[in-house]
Amino acid sequence: MPEIDGAATALVLIATAMVLLMTPALALFYGGMVRSFSVLNMMMMSYIAIPLVALAWLLAGYSLAFSDDAGFGLIGGVHSFGLAGIGPESVHGSIPTLLFVTFQLTFAVITAALISGAIADRAKFVAWVVFVPVWTLLVYAPVAHWVWGPGGWISELGALDYAGGLVVEVTSGASALALALVLGPRLGFKHDPMRPHNLPFVLLGAGLLWFGWFGFNAGSALAADGMASAVLLNTLIAGSVGMVGWLIVENSRDGHPTSFGAASGIVAGLVAITPSCGSVSPLGAAVVGLAAGVVCAYVVLWKFKFGYDDSLDVVGVHFTGGVVGTALIGLLATGMMTGDAEGLFYGGGLLLLGKQLLAILAVAAYTFSMSFGIGKVIDWTIGFRVSAKDEREGVDFSEHAETAYAELER
Repeated sequence: MPEIDGAATALVLIATAMVLLMTPALALFYGGMVRSFSVLNMMMMSYIAIPLVALAWLLAGYSLAFSDDAGFGLIGGVHSFGLAGIGPESVHGSIPTLLFVTFQLTFAVITAALISGAIADRAKFVAWVVFVPVWTLLVYAPVAHWVWGPGGWISELGALDYAGGLVVEVTSGASALALALVLGPRLGFKHDPMRPHNLPFVLLGAGLLWFGWFGFNAGSALAADGMASAVLLNTLIAGSVGMVGWLIVENSRDGHPTSFGAASGIVAGLVAITPSCGSVSPLGAAVVGLAAGVVCAYVVLWKFKFGYDDSLDVVGVHFTGGVVGTALIGLLATGMMTGDAEGLFYGGGLLLLGKQLLAILAVAAYTFSMSFGIGKVIDWTIGFRVSAKDEREGVDFSEHAETAYAELER
């Protein structure tokens, strides 16, 4: 029987709590970004993801993602449905299996919650409640198996994703685009300003997300060792430089570095370093963060050019940042971190870059098509979008019979 490592277990226990905190942090971040009459609805979409994903993960999600491959590297088996056969003495590597189950559950929760930002101000809450567990089982669990599960085809291919650039960021971003297209743009899109109603919420949410991200990335080492320390440093560097990159673009393009831009740049840098934190050096982390901050600052404006209403820039930040960070592994990976694979700039040739790009395309295509299909079925049956009247008056009151601020009481 493998022995449980107390230090590793303690690290992952703490990291699990930190990653769970990221979902309430996201609720604050997203809640501050929307208008005052939809802040409660926006926050509830994050909070409700916790129990919905937890139940789906307990019943089947974990087994589909992390059981032995059931065929062709596409999905795990069914023998761990309901966590059958997993008890306090079960061990995954050097930590309890139940702890690994819980750690991975928190990843699934935040990934689902991220999608909600693309459909702010206009989604039926009951439709979201239906979407989340179905999406967890049909989209998240298979992709997690491809990348991290035993025998997953992307893992066998040799593409690298340390903490979720493909599984979390590309998946949530592609799904967000799909739902934005299913629901269509908000009333007044491109005409009304739709400014964030509470920038202190946004900054507080970004800070708490940054804190949780240390658990997200460093905890993925599953050990209290030098790799976890290197990943922690890379996460700090990328978030910092991502903020600087975004502010440089804002200042040169708009004439003002904003607090909203600072928060967005932090998140962009953190998103991009998520897949690459275990592959690049600290200098490489700075390059990843800067690239993400600059690129995402430009891509968030594409929604106005192409007409998709990604309300809170899930596509512009999470999908784009995930692509940037995952692709840059093919250029910046160093054997000092990976132990083997090296990117083009370290003499590794184009092979790793090709694998990274193939993985991005496969995950994005599968996730978009499946999410679009799930969203369409929900829209055809119970409807996914509130009425125009409810949207104008605010989804807080129409969906929850509440308002966040006394002056909005009817």
